[in-house]
This record gives sequence, structure tokens and C-alpha cells, in this order.
Amino acid sequence: MTKYESNIKQIPYPQPAVFTKLSDLNNLQVIQERANDPAFIEKLRASGQVPEDKLGQIQETLAQLQFTTDTVTLPSSPIGAITLRIVEREELKCIKFAVEGAPIAANLWIQLLPTSSYECKMKCTVGAELNFFIKQMAKKPLQEGVEKLAEMLSMIPYGY
Repeated sequence: MTKYESNIKQIPYPQPAVFTKLSDLNNLQVIQERANDPAFIEKLRASGQVPEDKLGQIQETLAQLQFTTDTVTLPSSPIGAITLRIVEREELKCIKFAVEGAPIAANLWIQLLPTSSYECKMKCTVGAELNFFIKQMAKKPLQEGVEKLAEMLSMIPYGY
């Protein structure tokens, strides 16, 4: 299994609040709401993190996401429905996911560590079973994807 790790992201919320929100995927519906918030979209434009020509596509994709406590599903990807399912929760420290419906076996870990009682740090890791040829083609998109995921998760408001 080939692993792709994000940089460590600082999150200005306590570890229990972050773990609680991420361990129930219904809580991530805030991502859909933010994707339609004009102030947030303008902030993204100003930051240069998302190319202008991709912004509409990202908003459309986010609008299609379906959430349950243990899953988030993209029902209409080019290869059919893809689901990210929580398979293990290690209280306050780690959430492990399996990818279902993808043409390759893959998983995701979100690791959390406290840096103080008011903030924590996070790292995302994607593991994928890739043959040699696919590995060469997928290396850059997977590394960029795990980095963007970590960036997105670090921007969620985890306060109550």
C-alpha cells in the first residue's frame, strides 16, 4: 500500500471538539453550507487556493454529497457512487475510513494531537493499492488531494 501524507495543519480548536465533529460525518454538512456562502467564496477567490475555473465545479460536487453518521457519499462521480465510510474511531486521536465504490482499494486516516487545551494539530494520510504504472500517474493528484483535504478540514469551524 502506498501512503500519501498531508502537511501537519494547526487547528485553533481543542482536540475533543475537532474529534467530535469529524467522527460524525453528519457534522460535515457545514462544508456544503460554506460552499454557498458568498463571503467564504470571496475569501477563497482572494486566497488563490482554488482556481477560478474550478470553483463552480467544486460547488456542484459539494452540493451532491450525502451524509450519514458513518458515511459521506458522492452519488454521481464519473465511475459511479463513491463512499467514504468510517471503519474505526480511536477516541480523540484517529478516525479511519475505507473508500467504497472506487476502482482501487484505498483508505484514509485523520490523526489529531493536542498542542494545548485550546488547539490541536491534524494530519491526513491516504493509503492506496496501486500497481506500478498507476502509481506513477496517480502520485501527484493523490498527494495534492490529501493536502487539499487537510486544508479544507483545517478551515471548518469546530466551535459549538
